[in-house]
Amino acid sequence: MTAPATTTSVAPVAADDRPTVLSVRNLDISVRSDAGIQPLVQNLSFDLKRGETLAIAGESGSGKSLTSLAIMGLLPPPAVHVAGGEILFDGQDLTRLPEHKMQHLRGDRIAMIFQEPMTALNPVMRIGDQLTEAIRAHEPMSARAARARALEALQAVRLTEPERRLKQYPHELSGGMRQRVVIAIAIALRPDVMIADEPTTALDVTVQRDVLDLLRELATEMGMALILITHDMGVVAEMADRVLVMQSGRQVEEASVLDLFGAPQQPYTQHLLASVPRMGQGRERGVDTKARPLVSVRDLRVTYDLRGGILDRVQARVHAVEKINFDIYAGETFAVVGESGCGKSTVARALTGLVPHEGVIQFEGKPLLRDRASQLANTRAMQMVFQDPMAALNGRMTVGDLVREPLVIHGIGTAQSRTDRATELFERVGLGPEVLDRYPHEFSGGQRQRICIARALALSPKLIIADESVSALDVSVQATVLDLLEELKAEFGMSYLFISHDMAVVENIADRVAVMYLGQIVEIGSSAQVFGNPQHAYTRRLIAAAPYPDPRRVIPARARSNSELKSPVMPVGQSPEIVSYRSLGDGHLVAV
Repeated sequence: MTAPATTTSVAPVAADDRPTVLSVRNLDISVRSDAGIQPLVQNLSFDLKRGETLAIAGESGSGKSLTSLAIMGLLPPPAVHVAGGEILFDGQDLTRLPEHKMQHLRGDRIAMIFQEPMTALNPVMRIGDQLTEAIRAHEPMSARAARARALEALQAVRLTEPERRLKQYPHELSGGMRQRVVIAIAIALRPDVMIADEPTTALDVTVQRDVLDLLRELATEMGMALILITHDMGVVAEMADRVLVMQSGRQVEEASVLDLFGAPQQPYTQHLLASVPRMGQGRERGVDTKARPLVSVRDLRVTYDLRGGILDRVQARVHAVEKINFDIYAGETFAVVGESGCGKSTVARALTGLVPHEGVIQFEGKPLLRDRASQLANTRAMQMVFQDPMAALNGRMTVGDLVREPLVIHGIGTAQSRTDRATELFERVGLGPEVLDRYPHEFSGGQRQRICIARALALSPKLIIADESVSALDVSVQATVLDLLEELKAEFGMSYLFISHDMAVVENIADRVAVMYLGQIVEIGSSAQVFGNPQHAYTRRLIAAAPYPDPRRVIPARARSNSELKSPVMPVGQSPEIVSYRSLGDGHLVAV
């Protein structure tokens, strides 16, 4: 899907008598390359009021993150630089401020939540040390007081077992947990201006809700101004006072959130809003549950031992998945939803043989075996599309070789027939044969995800496991990829195990849905049953927490929970209680 061309047009914004805390005037950002100086952001201007939330929206490459880095004085020198304009804060032009003075402002007066937590955190420092270091760098206090402030910040973002997290390293946490740590570091000093660059992309809907509520509360209580950079228009609708839309480094449209969503003026803005999946727009889909399942899972159980002490004995056990049962039918999209740590990705890894497990997994009526020959055969029948396409693709191989590689491993075809197959698949996912000799870094995120889909299709699998495969994509690219998945399912009759925390996407693509909580399925049924008549309290909480792209929608007031999420870690010898189910008819089951 190609975004429509547009011209610059800024809608008038209602007057605001709050004082201006940050002012960007005619900002130009350029990059020096072998081809000369290329503009990246051109003639960008906006004001940020105290206590205001300004959302900057647009697709990858629009200049949103570059603008935030310029404000923070973090553009990568010397290639990328501010070529013109001003960034005024507290009477000072930040573009001309010496680095030693920017260091006093950065993190204290102006803080930033980065999109990629692993690049924002020091991998060789404990979480507690990173938090206290940031706090004590700007506020003189004892180590004990700084640790208490750090603990309070981790509790504010609902990180489980915050005392233990202080002692851990970033690699010991999940992606969502690491993002919460980055947010905790940013809010610990309560800055005047907070820049949040895709702050909730990796978070579950309920944690996202709490984090957004927290940011809103801090902005209200402290008069903190917030710049929110996001591709989630539901988040924009719920959080923003004003919205600035960018495309290809230019300011396309600026308006109050009500005006922008109610009457977008520019074709590009209209295109963005039309691409957003909405809750309540799912459709009833028929699945023949009387036929033999393609995949049958019975009493699946996955646990991990936690060792410690001088003798390195097993001291506790993670009950990642506990005695779950489900079927996936031919031509069906079966979705699994739930928060981080609920076990949904573990289920996917068990199906592909990537983790040891108990229970029975059958494919086309035959048990999946774990020997090498069986595993090789399984990969022909089941393929996986991961969340991060750049991490899934070998950067040293051309994309043509990456798509041909599965055929080589399985000894399928000749060199010419493999190239013909790769060409066919690239055309099928919307990429021409001319890109076969390029490398992954030469493509956008959406294009890389299409390459991953082409690679998954190379062996003509009967089941594709999509683990958060569209969560990091721009809304229009996401819509294109989802449409592609639907077309491929209709054309080849394949099935999907679709894992996601985006409830609107799931409702729009899934035939049936299983809701997981702490390693167990608490509700399962058709998409219409689960979304139209949710019975379990946890399912209702997930649906209620999902952002909705309509600023006129009234969000029910609720108290932010300060209690910890339950942990799947239990002492050796102790196991969670296995749920039983109540049937509501037509395959709709709910845990009791």
